Amino acid sequence: MVTSNEKHVVIIGGSFAGLTAAYELKRQLGKRHRITVIDRQDRFVFIPSLIWMPFGWRTAKQISFPLRPSLESKRIEFRQATVEKIDPDRQVVAVSVPERPGEREEIAYDYLLIATGPHVHFGAVPGLGPHGGFTHSICTIEHAMQAREAWKQFVKNTGPVIVGAVQGSACFGAAYEFVFNLEYALRKAGIRDKVPVTYVTSEPFPGHFGIGGMKHAQGMTEWFFRHTKINWALNAVIEKVTPGEVHFRQGQLHHADDEKRVDDLSGKSLPFKYGMLIPPFLGVEAVRSSGLGNDRGFVVVDDYFKHAKYPNVFAAGVAVAVAPPAPCEAGCSVPKTGYISEVMAHTAARNIAASIEGKPLTPKPEADLDAKCILDAGNMGIIMYTDRVYAPKRRRWETLIPGPWAHWAKLAFEKYYLWKMRTGRVNWP
Repeated sequence: MVTSNEKHVVIIGGSFAGLTAAYELKRQLGKRHRITVIDRQDRFVFIPSLIWMPFGWRTAKQISFPLRPSLESKRIEFRQATVEKIDPDRQVVAVSVPERPGEREEIAYDYLLIATGPHVHFGAVPGLGPHGGFTHSICTIEHAMQAREAWKQFVKNTGPVIVGAVQGSACFGAAYEFVFNLEYALRKAGIRDKVPVTYVTSEPFPGHFGIGGMKHAQGMTEWFFRHTKINWALNAVIEKVTPGEVHFRQGQLHHADDEKRVDDLSGKSLPFKYGMLIPPFLGVEAVRSSGLGNDRGFVVVDDYFKHAKYPNVFAAGVAVAVAPPAPCEAGCSVPKTGYISEVMAHTAARNIAASIEGKPLTPKPEADLDAKCILDAGNMGIIMYTDRVYAPKRRRWETLIPGPWAHWAKLAFEKYYLWKMRTGRVNWP
């Protein structure tokens, strides 16, 4: 039964930030208020595992679960729909639903949490991406499945490989994981000596990650490259991709077998038979068209993860605008990992609940965000922790732990995290 005091909280997005926030809000608000999650997909996907799909080490079923049963078991409504527009003045979200093509429906809200994933901007570089382009992606299950089909053909007819993240990208960790897993897959297939591998990045040095690097990260990453005989290109700006070639406006190519050799890539190209390049991200179209985001469509929030103009609109995860903490000549965006998305979502959800119940809000300044990550490398990896992701280096406490246990840790964490999110235990570590 609806009461006059009942508030409706709408969450756009059912991934790391959205699902975390939905469960946290239900914990905070109980049955007193209504919560609805909207997502165009009907499944939660453990995105960090997409690096394994192209090599046949995971299936879509193994790394995902349906959203509706999990949410509805907690009395959270789920709508599978595409958000077309947000009207913050009227407090409505316009959606299109699969079963009624061409029609729009408006969903009213009292509080809104924008927790969308990104718009994957393949159009930033001509010829980029699997949709009319010549490279592959691991940004979605569908992309990873396409990359899998191409990989099966590649191992029968090998050639040069290029992996990396183009200028403006933020997801450097996944690119590193993919290239090291690819190198491991080549060794397992017994064809490593037939395949030259090059890593391409807009970072000014290996292990920059779009945040200015971490202590020992550069040396450790370069050691991995040399040990696995992967060449790497830094400060790379890709002009275009054509069939079998990546064309560069600038960049410096470092050779794994010759520490002193560095080639200028300006105006040159590198050949490839198999390519995986992560594009830059934009905010989703619904945010860009609604005037709620900055010029790239990301939402500017305060320390409460509340919108600067609309006090009943919050944001968390990839949707949040974060200023680059370190210079990057070729263009690097700031990463927002699954863990960081969770931290933002918990803060935003608690502050929405506090707003509804008339309690003080609790800040979580950007500079206080920490990070816990595992960079997988096939049968090896690195466990990384920093207590300051976006703050100046002098304020950071950092640790990097390399070894096979990092790979084992990621395998265990994958299973644990899927269970945790499927059952709604977001208050667990």
